[in-house]
Amino acid sequence: MKVTQEKLPASQIGLEIEITPEITKQTYEKVIKNLASTANIPGFRKGKVPRPILLQRLGTTRIKAAALEELIQDGIEQAVKQEAITAIGQPQLRSSFEDLIKNYEPGKPLTISAAVDVEPEVNLVQYTDLQAKAEEVNYDPERVENTLEQERTQLATLIPVEGRAAQIGDIAVVDFKGVFSKIEGEEKTAEPEPIPGAEATDFQVELQEDKFIPGFILGIVGMNPEETKEIAAQFPDPYANEDLAGKGATFTVTLKELKEKELPEVNDDFAQEISDFETLEELRASLVERYQKEADDKTKTNKQEALLTELLNHVEVDLPATLIDQEVDAMLTQTAMRLSQQGLDVRNLFTQDIIAQLRERSRTEAIERIKRSLSLQEIGKRESIQVSPQEIAARVTELLQQYPEEKEVDEDRLRSIVENELSTEKIIDWLLEHSSVELVPEGSLSATEETEAVESDVDADAPQTEPQNSEASTEVTEG
Repeated sequence: MKVTQEKLPASQIGLEIEITPEITKQTYEKVIKNLASTANIPGFRKGKVPRPILLQRLGTTRIKAAALEELIQDGIEQAVKQEAITAIGQPQLRSSFEDLIKNYEPGKPLTISAAVDVEPEVNLVQYTDLQAKAEEVNYDPERVENTLEQERTQLATLIPVEGRAAQIGDIAVVDFKGVFSKIEGEEKTAEPEPIPGAEATDFQVELQEDKFIPGFILGIVGMNPEETKEIAAQFPDPYANEDLAGKGATFTVTLKELKEKELPEVNDDFAQEISDFETLEELRASLVERYQKEADDKTKTNKQEALLTELLNHVEVDLPATLIDQEVDAMLTQTAMRLSQQGLDVRNLFTQDIIAQLRERSRTEAIERIKRSLSLQEIGKRESIQVSPQEIAARVTELLQQYPEEKEVDEDRLRSIVENELSTEKIIDWLLEHSSVELVPEGSLSATEETEAVESDVDADAPQTEPQNSEASTEVTEG
Protein backbone atom coordinates (compact mmCIF):
# COMPACT_ATOMS: atom_id res chain seq x y z
CA MET A 1 0.00 0.00 0.00
CA LYS A 2 1.38 3.35 -1.03
CA VAL A 3 0.93 6.07 1.58
CA THR A 4 1.96 9.72 1.31
CA GLN A 5 2.03 11.88 4.43
CA GLU A 6 1.31 15.60 4.66
CA LYS A 7 1.59 17.84 7.72
CA LEU A 8 -1.67 19.71 8.35
CA PRO A 9 -2.68 22.47 10.80
CA ALA A 10 -4.04 21.62 14.28
CA SER A 11 -1.51 18.78 14.73
CA GLN A 12 -2.99 16.60 12.01
CA ILE A 13 -1.26 14.36 9.52
CA GLY A 14 -2.86 14.06 6.13
CA LEU A 15 -2.69 10.66 4.48
CA GLU A 16 -3.06 9.92 0.79
CA ILE A 17 -3.66 6.20 0.60
CA GLU A 18 -3.50 4.30 -2.69
CA ILE A 19 -5.37 1.01 -2.49
CA THR A 20 -4.19 -1.63 -4.95
CA PRO A 21 -6.38 -2.95 -7.82
CA GLU A 22 -6.35 -6.42 -6.22
CA ILE A 23 -7.82 -5.13 -2.97
CA THR A 24 -10.51 -3.00 -4.66
CA LYS A 25 -11.57 -6.06 -6.68
CA GLN A 26 -11.47 -8.52 -3.78
CA THR A 27 -13.49 -6.24 -1.50
CA TYR A 28 -16.14 -5.64 -4.17
CA GLU A 29 -16.53 -9.36 -4.85
CA LYS A 30 -16.70 -10.14 -1.12
CA VAL A 31 -19.51 -7.61 -0.64
CA ILE A 32 -21.48 -9.11 -3.57
CA LYS A 33 -21.03 -12.59 -2.11
CA ASN A 34 -22.23 -11.47 1.32
CA LEU A 35 -25.23 -9.65 -0.14
CA ALA A 36 -26.15 -12.65 -2.25
CA SER A 37 -26.27 -14.84 0.84
CA THR A 38 -28.46 -12.42 2.79
CA ALA A 39 -30.55 -10.56 0.19
CA ASN A 40 -34.27 -11.35 0.27
CA ILE A 41 -35.47 -11.14 -3.34
CA PRO A 42 -38.89 -12.61 -4.23
CA GLY A 43 -38.67 -15.71 -6.42
CA PHE A 44 -35.19 -16.68 -5.27
CA ARG A 45 -33.84 -18.54 -2.28
CA LYS A 46 -31.20 -16.86 -0.19
CA GLY A 47 -27.78 -17.52 -1.63
CA LYS A 48 -29.23 -18.53 -4.99
CA VAL A 49 -29.83 -15.09 -6.51
CA PRO A 50 -28.08 -14.82 -9.89
CA ARG A 51 -25.43 -12.09 -10.00
CA PRO A 52 -27.11 -10.03 -12.79
CA ILE A 53 -30.42 -10.04 -10.86
CA LEU A 54 -28.67 -9.04 -7.64
CA LEU A 55 -26.88 -6.14 -9.33
CA GLN A 56 -30.10 -5.03 -11.00
CA ARG A 57 -32.20 -5.14 -7.84
CA LEU A 58 -29.66 -3.66 -5.40
CA GLY A 59 -27.94 -1.30 -7.81
CA THR A 60 -24.20 -0.90 -8.32
CA THR A 61 -24.14 2.34 -6.30
CA ARG A 62 -25.35 0.58 -3.16
CA ILE A 63 -22.86 -2.24 -3.62
CA LYS A 64 -20.01 0.20 -4.26
CA ALA A 65 -20.95 2.16 -1.17
CA ALA A 66 -20.86 -0.98 0.99
CA ALA A 67 -17.48 -1.96 -0.48
CA LEU A 68 -16.12 1.56 -0.02
CA GLU A 69 -17.02 1.65 3.66
CA GLU A 70 -14.91 -1.45 4.17
CA LEU A 71 -12.08 -0.19 1.97
CA ILE A 72 -11.94 3.15 3.78
CA GLN A 73 -11.92 1.66 7.27
CA ASP A 74 -9.36 -1.05 6.50
CA GLY A 75 -7.25 1.24 4.31
CA ILE A 76 -6.89 3.97 6.96
CA GLU A 77 -6.18 1.46 9.75
CA GLN A 78 -3.47 -0.27 7.70
CA ALA A 79 -1.97 3.06 6.61
CA VAL A 80 -1.67 4.32 10.20
CA LYS A 81 -0.10 1.02 11.25
CA GLN A 82 2.23 0.89 8.24
CA GLU A 83 3.48 4.45 8.83
CA ALA A 84 3.82 3.88 12.59
CA ILE A 85 1.69 6.94 13.36
CA THR A 86 0.59 7.37 16.99
CA ALA A 87 -2.89 8.65 16.29
CA ILE A 88 -5.27 10.08 18.89
CA GLY A 89 -9.00 10.04 18.36
CA GLN A 90 -10.77 8.75 15.29
CA PRO A 91 -9.35 9.34 11.78
CA GLN A 92 -11.31 11.63 9.48
CA LEU A 93 -12.11 11.05 5.83
CA ARG A 94 -11.06 14.03 3.75
CA SER A 95 -12.23 12.69 0.40
CA SER A 96 -15.83 13.21 -0.65
CA PHE A 97 -17.69 9.92 -0.31
CA GLU A 98 -19.78 10.77 -3.38
CA ASP A 99 -16.64 11.38 -5.44
CA LEU A 100 -15.17 8.10 -4.24
CA ILE A 101 -18.27 6.22 -5.42
CA LYS A 102 -17.97 7.86 -8.85
CA ASN A 103 -14.26 7.11 -9.14
CA TYR A 104 -14.37 3.61 -7.68
CA GLU A 105 -13.94 0.88 -10.25
CA PRO A 106 -13.26 -2.62 -8.91
CA GLY A 107 -9.96 -3.89 -10.26
CA LYS A 108 -8.44 -0.41 -10.54
CA PRO A 109 -6.41 1.52 -7.93
CA LEU A 110 -8.32 3.82 -5.58
CA THR A 111 -6.88 6.83 -3.75
CA ILE A 112 -8.34 7.88 -0.40
CA SER A 113 -7.48 11.05 1.52
CA ALA A 114 -7.75 11.00 5.31
CA ALA A 115 -6.41 12.88 8.34
CA VAL A 116 -5.47 11.77 11.83
CA ASP A 117 -4.83 13.81 14.97
CA VAL A 118 -1.44 13.29 16.59
CA GLU A 119 0.25 14.52 19.76
CA PRO A 120 1.21 18.15 19.19
CA GLU A 121 4.77 19.41 19.13
CA VAL A 122 5.47 21.85 21.95
CA ASN A 123 7.83 24.71 21.15
CA LEU A 124 9.06 26.35 24.33
CA VAL A 125 10.39 29.69 23.15
CA GLN A 126 11.47 30.48 26.72
CA TYR A 127 10.93 28.78 30.06
CA THR A 128 13.75 30.10 32.24
CA ASP A 129 14.36 33.63 33.53
CA LEU A 130 10.65 34.41 33.27
CA GLN A 131 9.42 37.59 34.95
CA ALA A 132 6.02 37.74 36.68
CA LYS A 133 4.14 39.50 39.48
CA ALA A 134 1.99 37.82 42.12
CA GLU A 135 -0.07 39.05 45.04
CA GLU A 136 1.35 38.34 48.49
CA VAL A 137 -1.21 37.19 51.03
CA ASN A 138 -0.24 38.28 54.54
CA TYR A 139 -1.33 36.59 57.73
CA ASP A 140 -4.11 38.58 59.45
CA PRO A 141 -4.00 38.26 63.27
CA GLU A 142 -7.67 39.33 63.44
CA ARG A 143 -8.65 35.96 61.98
CA VAL A 144 -7.65 34.30 65.24
CA GLU A 145 -9.83 36.64 67.29
CA ASN A 146 -12.71 36.33 64.82
CA THR A 147 -12.54 32.54 65.03
CA LEU A 148 -12.57 32.59 68.82
CA GLU A 149 -15.50 35.03 68.78
CA GLN A 150 -17.45 32.80 66.42
CA GLU A 151 -16.85 29.84 68.72
CA ARG A 152 -18.02 31.93 71.69
CA THR A 153 -21.21 32.74 69.81
CA GLN A 154 -21.80 29.05 69.13
CA LEU A 155 -21.54 28.32 72.87
CA ALA A 156 -23.62 31.32 73.93
CA THR A 157 -26.46 30.84 76.41
CA LEU A 158 -29.74 32.69 75.82
CA ILE A 159 -31.05 34.48 78.91
CA PRO A 160 -34.28 36.50 79.24
CA VAL A 161 -34.00 40.29 79.04
CA GLU A 162 -35.95 42.45 81.48
CA GLY A 163 -36.26 46.16 81.99
CA ARG A 164 -35.08 47.42 78.61
CA ALA A 165 -36.10 47.65 74.96
CA ALA A 166 -34.87 45.47 72.09
CA GLN A 167 -31.45 46.30 70.68
CA ILE A 168 -29.17 45.01 67.94
CA GLY A 169 -27.71 41.62 68.86
CA ASP A 170 -30.75 40.47 70.88
CA ILE A 171 -32.83 37.40 70.08
CA ALA A 172 -36.49 38.35 69.66
CA VAL A 173 -39.48 36.01 69.73
CA VAL A 174 -42.28 37.61 67.69
CA ASP A 175 -45.63 37.05 66.05
CA PHE A 176 -45.95 38.83 62.72
CA LYS A 177 -48.21 39.15 59.74
CA GLY A 178 -47.35 41.01 56.55
CA VAL A 179 -49.51 42.80 53.99
CA PHE A 180 -48.62 44.72 50.86
CA SER A 181 -48.37 48.46 51.33
CA LYS A 182 -51.07 50.43 49.57
CA ILE A 183 -49.93 52.03 46.37
CA GLU A 184 -50.77 55.51 45.17
CA GLY A 185 -54.30 55.73 43.82
CA GLU A 186 -55.57 52.70 45.74
CA GLU A 187 -58.72 53.21 47.79
CA LYS A 188 -57.98 53.89 51.43
CA THR A 189 -60.90 51.70 52.53
CA ALA A 190 -59.69 48.71 50.50
CA GLU A 191 -58.66 45.69 52.53
CA PRO A 192 -54.84 45.26 52.45
CA GLU A 193 -53.61 42.21 50.51
CA PRO A 194 -51.81 39.62 52.65
CA ILE A 195 -48.30 38.63 51.55
CA PRO A 196 -48.16 34.87 50.85
CA GLY A 197 -46.05 33.12 53.50
CA ALA A 198 -45.41 36.29 55.48
CA GLU A 199 -47.05 35.18 58.72
CA ALA A 200 -45.61 33.38 61.75
CA THR A 201 -46.15 32.73 65.45
CA ASP A 202 -43.38 32.47 68.06
CA PHE A 203 -40.84 33.27 65.37
CA GLN A 204 -37.31 33.60 66.76
CA VAL A 205 -35.02 36.03 64.97
CA GLU A 206 -31.63 37.49 65.77
CA LEU A 207 -31.73 41.26 65.56
CA GLN A 208 -29.16 41.70 62.81
CA GLU A 209 -30.21 43.71 59.76
CA ASP A 210 -29.13 41.02 57.28
CA LYS A 211 -31.46 38.46 58.89
CA PHE A 212 -34.64 39.82 57.31
CA ILE A 213 -35.79 42.10 54.52
CA PRO A 214 -34.68 45.75 54.89
CA GLY A 215 -36.59 47.69 57.53
CA PHE A 216 -38.02 44.77 59.49
CA ILE A 217 -35.21 44.37 62.06
CA LEU A 218 -34.70 48.08 62.62
CA GLY A 219 -38.43 48.36 63.24
CA ILE A 220 -38.20 45.87 66.12
CA VAL A 221 -35.25 47.68 67.71
CA GLY A 222 -36.63 49.85 70.50
CA MET A 223 -39.75 47.74 71.09
CA ASN A 224 -40.57 46.40 74.55
CA PRO A 225 -41.96 42.93 75.34
CA GLU A 226 -45.75 42.63 74.80
CA GLU A 227 -45.68 45.68 72.52
CA THR A 228 -47.37 45.52 69.10
CA LYS A 229 -46.23 47.73 66.26
CA GLU A 230 -46.69 48.23 62.54
CA ILE A 231 -43.36 48.19 60.70
CA ALA A 232 -42.79 49.34 57.13
CA ALA A 233 -40.32 47.30 55.11
CA GLN A 234 -39.24 46.94 51.48
CA PHE A 235 -38.51 43.79 49.48
CA PRO A 236 -35.22 44.09 47.58
CA ASP A 237 -35.17 44.38 43.80
CA PRO A 238 -34.13 42.00 42.38
CA TYR A 239 -35.54 39.34 44.70
CA ALA A 240 -35.75 35.55 44.37
CA ASN A 241 -39.55 35.73 44.33
CA GLU A 242 -40.16 38.08 41.41
CA ASP A 243 -43.75 38.70 42.53
CA LEU A 244 -42.41 40.39 45.68
CA ALA A 245 -39.38 42.18 44.21
CA GLY A 246 -39.35 45.90 44.98
CA LYS A 247 -42.73 45.92 46.69
CA GLY A 248 -43.45 47.70 49.94
CA ALA A 249 -44.80 45.79 52.92
CA THR A 250 -46.33 46.53 56.31
CA PHE A 251 -45.80 44.02 59.11
CA THR A 252 -47.87 43.91 62.27
CA VAL A 253 -45.35 42.67 64.84
CA THR A 254 -45.89 41.67 68.46
CA LEU A 255 -42.71 41.30 70.53
CA LYS A 256 -43.45 38.39 72.89
CA GLU A 257 -40.07 37.73 74.40
CA LEU A 258 -36.59 39.18 74.39
CA LYS A 259 -33.34 37.31 75.03
CA GLU A 260 -29.68 38.14 74.90
CA LYS A 261 -26.61 36.02 74.41
CA GLU A 262 -24.41 35.33 77.40
CA LEU A 263 -20.99 34.51 76.01
CA PRO A 264 -18.51 32.25 77.80
CA GLU A 265 -15.19 33.62 78.98
CA VAL A 266 -12.22 33.03 76.70
CA ASN A 267 -10.00 30.96 79.00
CA ASP A 268 -8.49 27.49 79.27
CA ASP A 269 -11.92 25.92 79.95
CA PHE A 270 -13.21 27.52 76.76
CA ALA A 271 -10.22 26.16 74.80
CA GLN A 272 -10.87 22.65 76.11
CA GLU A 273 -14.55 22.94 75.17
CA ILE A 274 -13.93 23.81 71.52
CA SER A 275 -10.66 21.96 70.82
CA ASP A 276 -8.28 19.21 71.90
CA PHE A 277 -5.92 21.74 73.48
CA GLU A 278 -5.53 22.08 77.24
CA THR A 279 -4.82 25.80 77.34
CA LEU A 280 -5.96 28.92 75.53
CA GLU A 281 -2.34 29.71 74.72
CA GLU A 282 -1.92 26.40 72.90
CA LEU A 283 -5.17 26.98 70.97
CA ARG A 284 -4.11 30.48 69.92
CA ALA A 285 -0.69 29.20 68.81
CA SER A 286 -2.39 26.51 66.72
CA LEU A 287 -4.71 29.03 65.05
CA VAL A 288 -1.80 31.39 64.34
CA GLU A 289 0.15 28.53 62.75
CA ARG A 290 -2.86 27.47 60.67
CA TYR A 291 -3.64 30.93 59.31
CA GLN A 292 0.01 31.71 58.67
CA LYS A 293 0.29 28.50 56.66
CA GLU A 294 -2.90 29.33 54.75
CA ALA A 295 -1.47 32.75 53.85
CA ASP A 296 1.86 31.23 52.80
CA ASP A 297 0.13 28.53 50.74
CA LYS A 298 -2.07 31.11 49.04
CA THR A 299 0.96 33.25 48.24
CA LYS A 300 2.73 30.23 46.77
CA THR A 301 -0.33 29.38 44.69
CA ASN A 302 -0.46 32.96 43.42
CA LYS A 303 3.22 32.75 42.44
CA GLN A 304 2.65 29.46 40.63
CA GLU A 305 -0.38 30.77 38.76
CA ALA A 306 1.43 33.97 37.76
CA LEU A 307 4.42 32.01 36.51
CA LEU A 308 2.33 29.52 34.54
CA THR A 309 0.33 32.35 32.98
CA GLU A 310 3.59 33.99 31.90
CA LEU A 311 4.92 30.66 30.62
CA LEU A 312 1.98 30.32 28.24
CA ASN A 313 3.06 33.60 26.61
CA HIS A 314 6.23 31.81 25.49
CA VAL A 315 4.72 28.53 24.30
CA GLU A 316 3.81 27.65 20.75
CA VAL A 317 1.61 24.59 20.28
CA ASP A 318 -1.00 23.72 17.67
CA LEU A 319 -3.62 21.71 19.52
CA PRO A 320 -5.61 18.96 17.76
CA ALA A 321 -9.38 19.02 18.07
CA THR A 322 -9.38 15.59 19.70
CA LEU A 323 -7.37 16.78 22.72
CA ILE A 324 -9.57 19.83 23.18
CA ASP A 325 -12.77 17.78 22.98
CA GLN A 326 -11.41 15.22 25.45
CA GLU A 327 -10.50 17.97 27.94
CA VAL A 328 -13.92 19.62 27.57
CA ASP A 329 -15.56 16.22 28.17
CA ALA A 330 -13.47 15.74 31.32
CA MET A 331 -14.42 19.20 32.61
CA LEU A 332 -18.14 18.61 32.03
CA THR A 333 -17.90 15.20 33.70
CA GLN A 334 -16.28 16.79 36.77
CA THR A 335 -19.01 19.44 36.88
CA ALA A 336 -21.75 16.81 36.59
CA MET A 337 -20.22 14.70 39.37
CA ARG A 338 -19.94 17.73 41.66
CA LEU A 339 -23.56 18.75 41.06
CA SER A 340 -24.72 15.17 41.55
CA GLN A 341 -22.93 15.02 44.91
CA GLN A 342 -24.87 18.15 45.87
CA GLY A 343 -28.10 16.26 45.27
CA LEU A 344 -29.05 17.80 41.91
CA ASP A 345 -30.63 15.75 39.12
CA VAL A 346 -27.94 16.09 36.47
CA ARG A 347 -29.94 14.32 33.76
CA ASN A 348 -32.70 16.91 33.94
CA LEU A 349 -30.28 19.79 34.42
CA PHE A 350 -27.97 18.94 31.51
CA THR A 351 -30.24 19.30 28.49
CA GLN A 352 -28.76 19.13 25.00
CA ASP A 353 -28.89 22.93 24.70
CA ILE A 354 -27.21 23.41 28.08
CA ILE A 355 -24.49 20.89 27.23
CA ALA A 356 -23.78 22.69 23.95
CA GLN A 357 -23.50 26.02 25.79
CA LEU A 358 -21.26 24.53 28.48
CA ARG A 359 -18.99 22.97 25.87
CA GLU A 360 -18.56 26.31 24.14
CA ARG A 361 -17.89 28.17 27.40
CA SER A 362 -15.41 25.53 28.57
CA ARG A 363 -13.35 25.55 25.39
CA THR A 364 -11.03 28.45 26.29
CA GLU A 365 -10.24 27.03 29.73
CA ALA A 366 -9.74 23.57 28.24
CA ILE A 367 -7.18 24.92 25.76
CA GLU A 368 -5.29 26.70 28.55
CA ARG A 369 -5.26 23.58 30.72
CA ILE A 370 -3.91 21.44 27.88
CA LYS A 371 -1.20 23.97 27.03
CA ARG A 372 -0.12 24.11 30.66
CA SER A 373 0.02 20.35 30.96
CA LEU A 374 1.93 19.84 27.71
CA SER A 375 4.36 22.66 28.54
CA LEU A 376 5.14 21.21 31.97
CA GLN A 377 5.61 17.74 30.50
CA GLU A 378 8.02 19.13 27.92
CA ILE A 379 10.03 20.96 30.58
CA GLY A 380 10.14 17.78 32.65
CA LYS A 381 11.58 15.89 29.67
CA ARG A 382 14.14 18.54 28.80
CA GLU A 383 15.36 18.93 32.38
CA SER A 384 15.01 15.23 33.30
CA ILE A 385 12.75 16.03 36.25
CA GLN A 386 11.40 12.77 37.60
CA VAL A 387 9.60 11.39 40.63
CA SER A 388 11.17 8.39 42.34
CA PRO A 389 9.15 5.22 43.05
CA GLN A 390 9.85 5.78 46.75
CA GLU A 391 8.23 9.24 46.67
CA ILE A 392 5.16 7.85 44.92
CA ALA A 393 4.84 4.92 47.33
CA ALA A 394 5.16 7.19 50.36
CA ARG A 395 2.45 9.54 49.11
CA VAL A 396 0.10 6.67 48.20
CA THR A 397 0.55 5.15 51.67
CA GLU A 398 -0.16 8.54 53.25
CA LEU A 399 -3.40 8.93 51.28
CA LEU A 400 -4.58 5.41 52.07
CA GLN A 401 -4.00 6.07 55.77
CA GLN A 402 -5.93 9.37 55.60
CA TYR A 403 -8.98 7.67 54.08
CA PRO A 404 -9.10 4.17 55.63
CA GLU A 405 -12.90 3.99 55.17
CA GLU A 406 -12.47 3.95 51.38
CA LYS A 407 -12.44 0.18 50.87
CA GLU A 408 -12.61 0.04 47.06
CA VAL A 409 -9.52 1.93 45.93
CA ASP A 410 -7.93 1.38 42.54
CA GLU A 411 -4.33 1.59 43.72
CA ASP A 412 -2.92 1.57 40.18
CA ARG A 413 -5.03 4.59 39.24
CA LEU A 414 -4.21 6.27 42.56
CA ARG A 415 -0.51 5.69 41.95
CA SER A 416 -0.82 7.21 38.47
CA ILE A 417 -2.61 10.30 39.81
CA VAL A 418 -0.04 10.71 42.59
CA GLU A 419 2.85 10.39 40.13
CA ASN A 420 1.34 13.07 37.90
CA GLU A 421 0.70 15.45 40.82
CA LEU A 422 4.17 15.01 42.32
CA SER A 423 5.78 15.44 38.92
CA THR A 424 3.82 18.65 38.31
CA GLU A 425 4.83 19.99 41.73
CA LYS A 426 8.51 19.27 41.05
CA ILE A 427 8.46 20.91 37.63
CA ILE A 428 6.71 24.04 38.93
CA ASP A 429 9.16 24.27 41.83
CA TRP A 430 12.00 24.02 39.29
CA LEU A 431 10.42 26.84 37.27
CA LEU A 432 10.15 29.01 40.40
CA GLU A 433 13.83 28.44 41.11
CA HIS A 434 14.81 29.49 37.59
CA SER A 435 12.51 32.51 37.25
CA SER A 436 11.67 35.69 39.13
CA VAL A 437 8.24 36.37 40.64
CA GLU A 438 7.82 39.76 42.26
CA LEU A 439 5.43 39.84 45.21
CA VAL A 440 3.07 42.80 45.29
CA PRO A 441 0.39 43.82 47.86
CA GLU A 442 -2.78 41.75 47.93
CA GLY A 443 -5.50 43.22 45.73
CA SER A 444 -3.19 45.41 43.66
CA LEU A 445 -3.13 43.14 40.60
CA SER A 446 -6.87 42.49 40.78
CA ALA A 447 -7.53 46.24 40.81
CA THR A 448 -5.21 46.72 37.84
CA GLU A 449 -6.93 43.97 35.86
CA GLU A 450 -10.36 45.46 36.56
CA THR A 451 -9.17 48.91 35.45
CA GLU A 452 -7.65 47.50 32.26
CA ALA A 453 -10.84 45.58 31.52
CA VAL A 454 -12.96 48.71 31.91
CA GLU A 455 -10.61 50.74 29.74
CA SER A 456 -10.63 47.99 27.12
CA ASP A 457 -14.44 47.98 27.03
CA VAL A 458 -14.54 51.76 26.66
CA ASP A 459 -11.91 51.77 23.91
CA ALA A 460 -13.71 49.04 22.01
CA ASP A 461 -17.05 50.80 22.47
CA ALA A 462 -18.48 47.49 23.59
CA PRO A 463 -22.22 47.32 24.28
CA GLN A 464 -22.98 47.60 27.98
CA THR A 465 -25.28 45.21 29.83
CA GLU A 466 -26.71 45.21 33.31
CA PRO A 467 -24.73 43.08 35.79
CA GLN A 468 -26.23 39.77 36.83
CA ASN A 469 -27.31 39.69 40.47
CA SER A 470 -26.98 36.62 42.61
CA GLU A 471 -30.21 34.86 43.43
CA ALA A 472 -31.59 35.60 46.86
CA SER A 473 -33.47 33.31 49.20
CA THR A 474 -37.02 32.47 48.25
CA GLU A 475 -38.12 33.10 51.81
CA VAL A 476 -39.10 36.43 53.30
CA THR A 477 -36.04 36.22 55.53
CA GLU A 478 -32.77 37.25 53.95
CA GLY A 479 -30.50 35.12 56.15
